[in-house]
Amino acid sequence: MPRPLGDLEDAVMTRVWQWNRPVTVREVLEDLQRERPIAYTTVMTVMDNLHQKGWVRREVSGRAYRYTAVSTRAAYSAALMNEAWSKSDNPAAALVAFFGMMSAEQRQFLQDAIRIVQRDAPESAPAPEEGEGAGEGGEPGGLGSAEGR
Repeated sequence: MPRPLGDLEDAVMTRVWQWNRPVTVREVLEDLQRERPIAYTTVMTVMDNLHQKGWVRREVSGRAYRYTAVSTRAAYSAALMNEAWSKSDNPAAALVAFFGMMSAEQRQFLQDAIRIVQRDAPESAPAPEEGEGAGEGGEPGGLGSAEGR
């Protein structure tokens, strides 16, 4: 599991993820400078560190490198959530607390994601026994229907 990105690493990766194409240090620098004063060498060091940590790959393009994200922001976010959840001594309680912090819109995203995972689950996966794994409203984990929120 990767450790969370620092503030500047996150600012750089946000651009790499948003632009979704190979980027140079100069491009990232110019965009960052719209928000704060920052030196070329600082951005170059951060991008080199991200490369060393495996967040970006790079290839030579003339006299510079072009950097591309190795994974998506969604995958990064999922890995952070999984790491936090796996460290809990009571995973079910952690999930209940996490779901309780969600807005109605976030809960709808969660239900949509559950439907996608269930739809894409391998055919060989055993169905839960009656009353097992389904809560109120028949949704896994007792999430209930959208109307019940």
